[in-house]
Amino acid sequence: MRPINVWQALARPGYLLSSWPWRSAGYLLSSAPVGIAALVVIVVGATLGTVLAVVLLGLPLLALLALSGVPVAATERLRLRLVDHRPAPTPHQVPSEPGLLAWARTRFWEQATWRELGYALVFATVLWPLDLIVVGTVLAVPLGLLATPVLMMTVGGGEEARVLKLWTATSMPEAIATAAAGLLMFTVCGYALGIAAVARAELTRFLIAPPAPTVSAEVTELVRSRVRLVDAFEAERRRIERDLHDGAQQRIVALTMALGMARLDAPPGPLADQLAKAHDEAGKALAELRELIQGIHPKVLADFGVAAAVADAADRSAIPVDVTLDLSGRLPESVEAAAYFVVCEALANVGKHSGARRAEVTGRHTDGRLVVEVRDDGRGGADAENGSGLTGLADRVSVLDGRLALSSPPGGPTLLRVEIPCEPIDHSA
Repeated sequence: MRPINVWQALARPGYLLSSWPWRSAGYLLSSAPVGIAALVVIVVGATLGTVLAVVLLGLPLLALLALSGVPVAATERLRLRLVDHRPAPTPHQVPSEPGLLAWARTRFWEQATWRELGYALVFATVLWPLDLIVVGTVLAVPLGLLATPVLMMTVGGGEEARVLKLWTATSMPEAIATAAAGLLMFTVCGYALGIAAVARAELTRFLIAPPAPTVSAEVTELVRSRVRLVDAFEAERRRIERDLHDGAQQRIVALTMALGMARLDAPPGPLADQLAKAHDEAGKALAELRELIQGIHPKVLADFGVAAAVADAADRSAIPVDVTLDLSGRLPESVEAAAYFVVCEALANVGKHSGARRAEVTGRHTDGRLVVEVRDDGRGGADAENGSGLTGLADRVSVLDGRLALSSPPGGPTLLRVEIPCEPIDHSA
């Protein structure tokens, strides 16, 4: 599976041979022109706005300056695609009315606008110089070592050369060994650039992310009532599954056996043909009922948890699926059921529509949240609102106060990410 960001690529053996080190360097270096442009706009706009404010001509300019963080943040979200394919949606609201005035009014009243203005100020004055310093520092050492033989032949007259102004190489073999050391250091530089790009991208994502909403007591009670409804719904599903398994299924099994015995005892003729046909139909009805019971609530999910159920679903998938679920214990039934059915629906969509050769399911429980990701190497272009069934899954996850995000650019890869807040069940209590 292809990694979706630098952090995943760093753990892969072929990181240095991939495009990720170059993407990391491009991400850090590309901050300079954006940062310089933002600095020029902020300085010039603030200066002219302050001077012209005396005659009330600078007020519109100051208003535009307050909105300067919006395009800077939008550019930063686009630049994140260099090192991180995870979705970075805009936190801004859609204006209720068309027109520039409605757009400006909406932006001025949004907290995200002022958050992005603060980011633009920090970016224009601090972040982009730090990016250049990091890249320069990381590349200066190996390049200085690599240039030692050239310096000895051109500047030192073939006798000596200063190495990074720290020591002097006095022979050509020593200069060649120094260059070889510089060549090896490029390996370390590739990883250093990747780590720096990860840190920078995570800082950007944190600073321009929408703030957490304030939840009132009424909303909290509403969320709790929704969770109780989900628990009641899951209990009803389990009851229906039990009734079908212990009642209707056993009756059809008995009917199938009775028809089979009658089929064996009947003499050849029309009656035997009718019994054979009825026996086959009963077998098909039994198979469909078992499939229905499996779809309501799989027994492996109830007995062994979501990790085993997802592994079982992966074995039944139309394409090869790698499963890595790092879960230390059982989770609430509603959470396990939601995560399982999201994975099943996602794998079904991958098999039907993506044209993928392979898929991967990863999951973990961290910081009080279950995080499950389903990714594939297909053609991409998936749309959650175009009849894929993901809209219903998103509603189901949202009932548990969770989130479902889909990233599927044309050409792939496709990433479906589900986050559900929950805590493991303590069976020892």
